Amino acid sequence: MSAYIVGVLVPLVVTLILRNSKNSRKRGLLADVGGEPGYAVRNRRFTSPVQTAWEGISTLAELFEHSCRKHRDKHFLGTRKLISREIEVTEGGKSFEKLHLGDYEWLTYGRTFEAVCNFASGLAQIGHKREERVAIFADTREEWFIALQGCFRRNVTVVTIYASLGEEALCHSLNETEVTTVICGHNELEKIIDISGQLDTVKRVICMDDEIPSTASFVEQSRGWAITSFVDVERLGGENPLSADLPLSADIAVIMYTSGSTGMPKGVMMTHANVLATVSAVMTIVPDIGSKDIYMAYLPMAHILELAAENVMAAVGSAIGYGSPLTLTDTSSKIKKGTQGDASVLLPTLMTAVPAILDRVRDGVLKKVNTKGGLSKKLFDLAYARRLSAVNGNWLGAWGLEKVLWNFLVFRKVRAILGGRIRFVLSGGAPLSGDTQRFINICLGAPIGQGYGLTETSAGATFSEVDDTSVGRVGAPLPCSFIKLIDWPEGGYLTSDSSTPRGEIVVGGPNVTLGYFKNEEKTKESYKVDERGMRWFYTGDIGQFHSDGCLEIIDRKKDIVKLQHGEYVSLGKVEAALLVCSYVDNIMLHADPFHSYCVALVVASQHTVQDWASKQGISFTDFADLCEKEETKKEVLASIQKEAKRARLQRFEIPAKIKLLSEPWTPESGLVTGAFKIKRDVIRKTFSEDLSKLYTS
Repeated sequence: MSAYIVGVLVPLVVTLILRNSKNSRKRGLLADVGGEPGYAVRNRRFTSPVQTAWEGISTLAELFEHSCRKHRDKHFLGTRKLISREIEVTEGGKSFEKLHLGDYEWLTYGRTFEAVCNFASGLAQIGHKREERVAIFADTREEWFIALQGCFRRNVTVVTIYASLGEEALCHSLNETEVTTVICGHNELEKIIDISGQLDTVKRVICMDDEIPSTASFVEQSRGWAITSFVDVERLGGENPLSADLPLSADIAVIMYTSGSTGMPKGVMMTHANVLATVSAVMTIVPDIGSKDIYMAYLPMAHILELAAENVMAAVGSAIGYGSPLTLTDTSSKIKKGTQGDASVLLPTLMTAVPAILDRVRDGVLKKVNTKGGLSKKLFDLAYARRLSAVNGNWLGAWGLEKVLWNFLVFRKVRAILGGRIRFVLSGGAPLSGDTQRFINICLGAPIGQGYGLTETSAGATFSEVDDTSVGRVGAPLPCSFIKLIDWPEGGYLTSDSSTPRGEIVVGGPNVTLGYFKNEEKTKESYKVDERGMRWFYTGDIGQFHSDGCLEIIDRKKDIVKLQHGEYVSLGKVEAALLVCSYVDNIMLHADPFHSYCVALVVASQHTVQDWASKQGISFTDFADLCEKEETKKEVLASIQKEAKRARLQRFEIPAKIKLLSEPWTPESGLVTGAFKIKRDVIRKTFSEDLSKLYTS
């Protein structure tokens, strides 16, 4: 008996000691910085911001060449072979494209470097000059990466544009930057042709696909454009090689147009040094990252999160397999039934994700569990509850052999959705709910590194460490950044607050970008250089520091609305709290200064709402019909209000009325950005009548 007791107690005591040491450890330390007074914190391991992790390397072009020579024969870029493309028509007459995709076909690091050199030479051969700008306007794919690095080898600045960007914003981005060469896919080329008459400086278009639209010849004649295939540019460069014209660290690598959640997108100017600082910092955070890893690339490369992540993978010799959100899993909307999604074929170990994607993974798993019901559901609920108890620190939860058992019996099937080998997930772009974070931790068995950063800080600011199991926080400062909180008296946030320092988040370091292209007024408003030469970006986000030096985002200056009776409502904060509701796929809170209460537009979660209706015996013709029924609205509103109370929202912050919507908000609809952030102004205009009725009915 004594041996048994020792066998149980010793592991518990050791684990308790380790947990306490982690919980008490300082992850961020106070920093001595210049500029506006505030509460500043740095990474605990670095006294000054990291600029590069590689001796003698100061640009992304140098880093890429170094890595290709070091990992020459290893797999690098992988793309799935298209076997067939079919059109499925539903009973309602809607058409959906379904793809049957094969195995990944790989380029080695050595072959990729050769392709990059050829493309760089080909770009010059077709007439593009160094001082001119190139725009990449396409979905994420291997040609995107090759084109980016090819431009860097000629010291050509790349303008990045979301493939889902609307015509007006697309024209604005291309004309403002005076782009002369556009690199795009077949679908994007059709968009470019449609607006060709509005483009002032474009001379050349390089199509990543061999199939060029028939209308291209008309534009070539009428506008004098030269339209060439990507393959032909590579071939031309291979036949006429040129020496590299490498950039300096201070040269502008990318002008990245923000996704335009408010008004016209702004072009953020990033130097090679800016992005290299973030890449160098992230290297120190992801555990044991290296050439054995396989990275699932599917987010837009026009987003700094994905662009930085892929450059990190290239730097350490990892393989990058390309996919898309619509082909990611076996049940994704574009995958032909009975065939495999990207993750099942690639078997990735690392991936980045925005919260919207992780929420969909969670909802998909829960839908499947609820549909099966019976013993399977009871077993899943028990396993999840036992593991959740353990993750939350309860010693009576599922540890040791019980954890292994649940992983084998239950969670192994969930992990298979993303290939079964994921060991680390980087989440960024928006706040991740605590419920989803815990769900991914338990079901995928992988830690989530939740990060905070902006395009203006080259994605770098803070990042949670692998052993930090807390939820709702975004970690300590990255090694490339100082994070400072400054007072915002109007909002009631002060660094001298008794419990924890609170205030506007200001980011300083070599990752902070130069400013907005041709927008000096906005640049001066948001960027400042202190007396020590440190560049700072004023984010407009409100944060608070925990005692261990980790940051939590608690509010947003621009989202504050003052109600009729003087109460202030933070729209983003309330939306983040209500997104947890299982009936909600997306939500936009609306507050009118001439009224004393809020209302909300709610995109309903189809499977959850339909499951509820079936159990209630409610008949409906389609999902849109179900969303119009009063009993459905009452059920969803009651659930939302319940979540609001659980989140301890004030009464005036809780929506009093809602409009239930059946159609999801997608980047294609123009209602959310490529990073799935809601476009508040666009949504408000689109649903202006519905919002008015909520206040008048």
